[in-house]
Amino acid sequence: MKSPLLSAAATLLALAACNSEPAAPTVVDSNPDPMASQLANAAPVELPAAIKADKSFRCKDNSLVYVTLFEGDKQAVVRTSKGGPATTLKAANAGEPRTAEGGWSLTGDAKGITLAQPGKESQTCKG
Repeated sequence: MKSPLLSAAATLLALAACNSEPAAPTVVDSNPDPMASQLANAAPVELPAAIKADKSFRCKDNSLVYVTLFEGDKQAVVRTSKGGPATTLKAANAGEPRTAEGGWSLTGDAKGITLAQPGKESQTCKG
């Protein structure tokens, strides 16, 4: 017959082998980011402005212009023909005329604009 002392010792030995708290996992970074320090010290990035309105305007001379206005009222993109080349006009501060090289200038909002183009007089356009 087995001794109760021997079975108790075997049970205690089996329980002693169990660890109730597992060891913390070891994290090994085998692929470190080579730009981590540069990204951590980089200046904040300003996101591009969201589109506020994308409209076609009929101008006083009966021509059409296609204008994309952006949030913040500092930028607009003008096309003089649908799918034509785009001209980006920018302003330093909201409320100031948006301008581009060559004599481009735009003021206004999605209801109506005043547009000056190179070689043409400034004219009002309605949306």
